[in-house]
Amino acid sequence: MREISASLIVETVARLAVEACCRLPSDLREMLDHSARQETSPLGRDVLRQLVENADIAAAESMPLCQDTGLAVVFADIGQDVHVIDGDFEEAVHKGVARGYGKGYLRASVVAEPLFERANTGDNTPAIIHTRLTPGDRIHLTLAPKGAGSENKSALAMLVPADGIEGVKRFVVDTVRAAGSSPCPPMVIGVGIGGNMEVAALCAKRAAARSVRSRNPDPRYARLEDELLGLLNGLGVGPQGLGGDTTAFKVNVEWRPTHIASLPVAVNINCHAARHAEAVL
Repeated sequence: MREISASLIVETVARLAVEACCRLPSDLREMLDHSARQETSPLGRDVLRQLVENADIAAAESMPLCQDTGLAVVFADIGQDVHVIDGDFEEAVHKGVARGYGKGYLRASVVAEPLFERANTGDNTPAIIHTRLTPGDRIHLTLAPKGAGSENKSALAMLVPADGIEGVKRFVVDTVRAAGSSPCPPMVIGVGIGGNMEVAALCAKRAAARSVRSRNPDPRYARLEDELLGLLNGLGVGPQGLGGDTTAFKVNVEWRPTHIASLPVAVNINCHAARHAEAVL
């Protein structure tokens, strides 16, 4: 049994919060450059170049890529041979988010209750925490801040098996078309297929946080990722919704087993930054 202190979790989450909000992942930085060279729309090309400049300034000045520094979504794969000492794991994550958002001067965007008072908690807590128990003695943390502009355009459909692959493609395309410029395209799209209502949504969320260099290990789903990307870029929404070839950088698909009578599909949309940062303890 390996011991990991709660204080280390606090420090790591605080660091990841600032890193995720201020530094564009290297794969996305390269994708921006590539897309700016390939984009045929002069206006779209100019927008992409401005996004590159924005990312470089944010990294150099340690300033947020966007004023909406989002809900802190934390994926935690916890090894079954880990024992967290000197504190509670989830409390440590919340403390880390509060510390990172405070020290990084990141906007606090969480309200304590969603419908009536909607009072801001003041420190961007609580975080959204998704945990999995895994083999080994390590903790793998991914912090993916999620802003409202993209999250609000995400969607879930409870399709039936008869809808098939064409129904899935139609739902994904219709969701992105309806989103238009609101998610600050070019987007990174996570698609979750299967499971039930909540599992499909979680698959889509995990998929949206994957690298744009990644591919689904199942070749059938990898082909679906490529096909969906082609369909979305054919919509002509373009960078920031101003028209062009680059509506999305990447579509990532995750799937899970499902009921014989079900075909749940979720679409989780990320803006062009698709912010996330990772650490292994």
